[in-house]
Amino acid sequence: MRELLFKAVFFPGSAYYVLLAPLVALFGRTALVRHVSAWGRFHDWCSRRVRGIHWRIEGAMPQGAVLLVFKHEAIYETIQPLALFDRPAPFFKQELMRIPVWGWACRRYGGVVIDRGGGAKTLRTMLAEAKPVIAEGRPLMLFPEGTRVPHGEAPPLKSGMAGLYRILNLPLVPIACDSGRLIPRHGKARPGTVTFRIGETIPPGLPREEVEARVHAAINALNPAPA
Repeated sequence: MRELLFKAVFFPGSAYYVLLAPLVALFGRTALVRHVSAWGRFHDWCSRRVRGIHWRIEGAMPQGAVLLVFKHEAIYETIQPLALFDRPAPFFKQELMRIPVWGWACRRYGGVVIDRGGGAKTLRTMLAEAKPVIAEGRPLMLFPEGTRVPHGEAPPLKSGMAGLYRILNLPLVPIACDSGRLIPRHGKARPGTVTFRIGETIPPGLPREEVEARVHAAINALNPAPA
């Protein structure tokens, strides 16, 4: 019943925020950022009050323009950071930008468009798109595994993370998350508490092998220990 009620409340409510976003975008980025943050708080309310899923943060909250790198186990951590962090800017898939009106609103919000088939020119374009967001002191939000993975699994990171770390030249903050323990990709969610464990900040400029190893270990810190 909890899951049915969550879907009955959250999805129609989200449709309101999504459909209204292009109109809000006409009033500028600040208005749109506040609107998106309100959607994040709505998700938080629905998760806590309806699903019975709460959250806790372990570690120091990052400040300013950093690269937030999350473990990805459920849709939960793609929306919840909008309510927890300071105006996080995501990396958008290029396909989203082709949607009429909606693509324009995404650019208005601020973020970086990922072209997975691009080369050096694409990286330069991504850097140009990131600069205004960085200048505003906003963090960029990335999921380096590329897709949701079951809780307990630790696949290798996608190669693009190291490239973004290099060209953005920002401190990187790895964040572990155990949402898949409560919200499996296939199956019903159950009440409980999701932990976001904020790892040690990684300074810019480290070799690729080192930063990938440190990020992989940090975002998987909440995985169950081997038997």
